[in-house]
Amino acid sequence: MTKKIWFLWLCFTAQHVIAKDYPITAFGAKPGGMVNTTAINKAVQQCHAGGGGRVIVPAGVFSSGTIVMKDNVELHLQMGAVLLASARPEDFPAQPQPRYRSQKDPGGWHALIYANEASNIAITGPGTIDGNGAKHPGNPKNKLGSDMDGRPRNILFISCRNIKVEQVTMLNAAIWNQHYLDCEDVVVDRVNVYNHANRNNDGIDIDGCRRFLLSNSVFDTDDDAIVLKSTGAAACENVVITNCIVSSFCNAIKAGTESTGGFRNISVSNCVVKPSRNAHPPIYGTQRGIAGLSLEIVDGGTMEGVSISNIMIEGTDCPLFVRLGNRARKHTATAENPPVGTMKNIVISNMTAYGTGNYSSSITAIPGHYVENISLSNIQFFNRGGLQPGSYLRNIEAVKEDEKGYPQPTAWKELPSSGLFIRHAKNVQVNGLMLGSSAADPRTPLVAEDVEGLQVAQVAKLTNCTADVFFKGKNVRLAKIETPLGWEKEVMKIK
Repeated sequence: MTKKIWFLWLCFTAQHVIAKDYPITAFGAKPGGMVNTTAINKAVQQCHAGGGGRVIVPAGVFSSGTIVMKDNVELHLQMGAVLLASARPEDFPAQPQPRYRSQKDPGGWHALIYANEASNIAITGPGTIDGNGAKHPGNPKNKLGSDMDGRPRNILFISCRNIKVEQVTMLNAAIWNQHYLDCEDVVVDRVNVYNHANRNNDGIDIDGCRRFLLSNSVFDTDDDAIVLKSTGAAACENVVITNCIVSSFCNAIKAGTESTGGFRNISVSNCVVKPSRNAHPPIYGTQRGIAGLSLEIVDGGTMEGVSISNIMIEGTDCPLFVRLGNRARKHTATAENPPVGTMKNIVISNMTAYGTGNYSSSITAIPGHYVENISLSNIQFFNRGGLQPGSYLRNIEAVKEDEKGYPQPTAWKELPSSGLFIRHAKNVQVNGLMLGSSAADPRTPLVAEDVEGLQVAQVAKLTNCTADVFFKGKNVRLAKIETPLGWEKEVMKIK
């Protein structure tokens, strides 16, 4: 056999060993009003039993309840395909409680697409997943809505390995849109998420996962958009988030609030945060968004090794919120109370925020515990300004510690600083800073309390700043504050 014939034979053979396609219509699924849960799950089971392949959802609107994914199955939504969550709660029964325990576990989960301890699974294609979330109100008596009240997630994968989710559009979840819990080796790429149908409408929750890549995706959500969490014992670590466009009425990019297992080796880069396309009032949050970037440890755990770069923020009430608190919520009823966590070794560079509200960015911890080793470089914060006397906190003492409170800029709103407020921190370096306001801002640009090792250098000329001093500090040790370019008033007051 010649080399050419041998090559052609190999190609022909390969075509016949490629995994098989299993159209859901071959198992009785029909578009329209029919609920196709049984047919789709039969296709998944047959695909799994046959060694793996693709379960095909063709063009059309196919209603379904819970679909349980199996090893080696790819759910492929073709162009024009819509997988629509049934409006009937009984089509989303609670799944058996998994071995991995989480603070969000109500004793059995609810989801449209679900998997537990599965490997080599995928959701692909140009089609759409619609969670029909407005038809699943949960408990409407609770304004914020319990996130454990039985509303189904669009996607929930628990303790799964080797996952690929790409190209699909995801809409209208009843609660969180996609939740990856205790998963490993995950790629989510080129997804488009629009989630404004219900309370707790997060875009993606990366929860206690290892080796996770999120890229080239668009999010527009009522609640937090891209969220790293650790609601169980597993750390969220070795995570890369890049090339995303993000909009949220709450937090655009966030690590927290749950932090039991902590966060390690996190890289976020080349992301744009912009106002939401949704013109309707937020279910929760603010029309412009509460925060662009939030890093939080409040339920124990460690945040260490975080690199954030090339972030552009338009709007939002607060550009940057870094918070070490002590809410100390247990991840299970029988778990020990978590100790105060730690935050250290965080680098933020090339961050531009303009047209923002006046909440001011902050880096804070609590008495006796410190955020450590924080580096900010090439930072631009341009807010609205125009504050009047009495419309902001006038001094450091007016900023409550709020050790147990929910970690969010709304706890303080307009801080006494126009640019950056730092409290309970060690080794903070700011190198290359531009601050300005669209209208006059009377607040001190930088304010610090209980900080050891603070260096501020290369500050550009401030725009529309009417403060009488550039930096005010209380109990600040080892500080070096360079004079901003063109600053002719007092540079520093420390008491």
